[in-house]
Amino acid sequence: MSLPLEGIKVIDMTGVQAGPAATQMLAWFGADVLKIERVGEGDITRRQLRDMPDVDALYFTQLNSNKRSMELNTKTPEGKAVLEKLIRESDILVENFGPGAMDRMGFTWEYMQELNPKIIFGSIKGFGENSRYSDLKVYENVAQAAGGSASVTGFWDGPPTVAGSALGDSNTGMHLVIGILTALRMRDQTGKGQKVSVSMQDANINLNRVKLRDQMRLEKTGHLQEYPQAGLGLGFGEAVPRGGNAGGGGQPGWVLKCKGWEEDPNAYIYMTIQGQNWKRTAEAIGKPEWAEDPEYATAEARMPKIFDIFKYIEENVLADKTKDEAVDYLRKFDIPCGPVKSMKEIAYDPDLRESGTIVEVEHKARGKYLTVGCPIKFTAFKPEIKESPLLGEHTVEALQQLGYSEAEIKELLDKKVVGETVHLKLATEI
Repeated sequence: MSLPLEGIKVIDMTGVQAGPAATQMLAWFGADVLKIERVGEGDITRRQLRDMPDVDALYFTQLNSNKRSMELNTKTPEGKAVLEKLIRESDILVENFGPGAMDRMGFTWEYMQELNPKIIFGSIKGFGENSRYSDLKVYENVAQAAGGSASVTGFWDGPPTVAGSALGDSNTGMHLVIGILTALRMRDQTGKGQKVSVSMQDANINLNRVKLRDQMRLEKTGHLQEYPQAGLGLGFGEAVPRGGNAGGGGQPGWVLKCKGWEEDPNAYIYMTIQGQNWKRTAEAIGKPEWAEDPEYATAEARMPKIFDIFKYIEENVLADKTKDEAVDYLRKFDIPCGPVKSMKEIAYDPDLRESGTIVEVEHKARGKYLTVGCPIKFTAFKPEIKESPLLGEHTVEALQQLGYSEAEIKELLDKKVVGETVHLKLATEI
């Protein structure tokens, strides 16, 4: 089956998570992604949080599937010459080095354009180029802090809290993919490449547009009626507060205990009370009279009592039901709800396995492992998730494709301009 990005060549000069997440998706869509790594060392995530000695960590394997690996020392004249050849023959170069690293390497955007006017240069940084923080190195939690997420996450009587999801890293990578694919389409129209930049702060802010909405509302009215603070009589400050587990769309929701919560930290559901479905909700919780009672009939009337209502539901509707039983019951009344899924449950969920959201991959060094598959589903094709490359596994192959002779490749290997650590390691083990 032909894949949509077949024939597109990508130079992957990324590390850790944000950049690799982007280039991995391009690889899933059929692009030939060549990961450039430090000679003898590679991406730092090959060694971080290892669960098996001397084997690439899951941190690396889950972000670099379907790629090839080339070890290259771009600090040497010969290494720079190799990279120049790669740029001339490639469609895309992606990097997420620290600020200014590519320029110091001698590969400014202007120079890349000289080498190949059609090249698309994808770049991820912590902050935008015009930001007063543009010189800062940024990791996941810094991005969440600077992007507004931490300030609105957690409970009102606690500190700012970062989310467990990669709102700074992988989220930024997905934003970059959108930009790169757009630039590819534009190149089809103009014949010219361009630079595509995404900052981790900007990508995080993009996910917080409803919180910016709330900021504007707060400044206009001094009040946010759907936040718990309104019902608790706590009042509001000058900025959007933390709302605990409250829903953000004007429909009150909360995490509710189910049977077994004393032993199982995830024996909960999330339930939303829709205003337009209040009559059926009242019926579901055994209080049909509340549908017409002026003390409960409107959202405004319910808000001061919302925690009492949720407590009543916990104690009288959910206490004898597991989270799955609770969902099965509430769905009959068309009530928005869902179970709180642990990562173990997600890993072994049969529906997610069948859809390809969770996939099992065979790796030549570690054996089988689980990873997240493509979250986007297509009718015309299904991305096949393959193993990640071993360090330097494709160095020689890539040089041969660039036209280097066997003697030239040997010289580059001897000078440690390039490396093939995987083959050295295999030879040692034999």
